Amino acid sequence: MMKNPCSINVNGRLISLDTPRVMGIINVTPDSFYGKSRYTGEKQVLGAAEKMLLDGADFLDIGGCSTRPGAEAVDQEEEEKRLLPAIKAILREFPKAIISADTFRAKVARKAVLECGANIINDISGGEADEQMFGLVKELNIPYVLMHMQGTPATMQKNPVYEDIIADILQWFGKKLVPLHQAGVKDIILDPGFGFGKTIENNFELLSRLGELEVAGHAVMAGLSRKSMIWKSLGLSPEESLTGTTVLNTVALLNGASILRVHDVKEAREAVKLVGLVKRET
Repeated sequence: MMKNPCSINVNGRLISLDTPRVMGIINVTPDSFYGKSRYTGEKQVLGAAEKMLLDGADFLDIGGCSTRPGAEAVDQEEEEKRLLPAIKAILREFPKAIISADTFRAKVARKAVLECGANIINDISGGEADEQMFGLVKELNIPYVLMHMQGTPATMQKNPVYEDIIADILQWFGKKLVPLHQAGVKDIILDPGFGFGKTIENNFELLSRLGELEVAGHAVMAGLSRKSMIWKSLGLSPEESLTGTTVLNTVALLNGASILRVHDVKEAREAVKLVGLVKRET
C-alpha cells in the first residue's frame, strides 16, 4: 500500500494528505470532452465553484485550454482571457479557496499566481511544453503537479507504446524530479496521466499497479473522472459515466492515491469517506 506524504505546503498552510483530498474541475473552455464541465461567463464559473466547495472540494482546478485527445492548443492570449478572470472571480467570492491553475505555459502560470492568487500549478506537460516552467516553480515556491504524457494532446492517442508502463513512467518521473529536487522544490504531486498517451489497456494496468509509484516518494493524483477508459469499456457516454468513475476512484484510493481530480465532488468525497472506513477496519 502506498504511503502518502503527510502534507503539502500551500502558501504557508500545511494541507494534510493523511486523508485523501478532492480536486474539482472547472473548465473555462468551449471544447472539453465532458460537456457539463464547460463553464462560460462569470455566473456559471461562480456557480460551479460554490457547488464544488459546498460539496467538499479541497482544491479547484481551473483550466482555459482543452487537453482532450486531438485538441489543438489555443494561443497564450486566448488562454489568459479565459483563465485569469475566472481565477480572480472565484477568489473574490471565495477567498479561502485553494486554486490550481491548469496550464503548461510558464507565463500564464506566473500571471495566475502573482496577479490572480492561484496556489498550485498543474502542468499536463511535466515541463516539456515550456522550459521556463521548472524555474518558475522554484521561484514561486509553489506546489506543482507533474503529469506524465506521451506526446501532446494533438498526438498522444496515435499508437502509444510502452515496454512496461510503470517502469517507463517511473523513469520519466525520475528524469523530471532530479532538476526539481536540485532546485529545492519539495511540494510535488505526481499525476501518471490516465488517458494521456495511453491505450485503454494501458490505463487499466496503470490503475491496478498505481501503488508501485510509491517509490517516487511523492503524493499521487488520479484523474480518472468520466474518461474514455470508463465509457468506452461500458458502451456509454461521458455523461453516463459517473458510476464507473466512482468505481475507479475507489480502486485508485485503495491503491494509495492522495488526490482525486474529478468533475463530481460529492461522489468523490463519499468514496474517500467509505474507503477510509475500510482501511481503518483492515
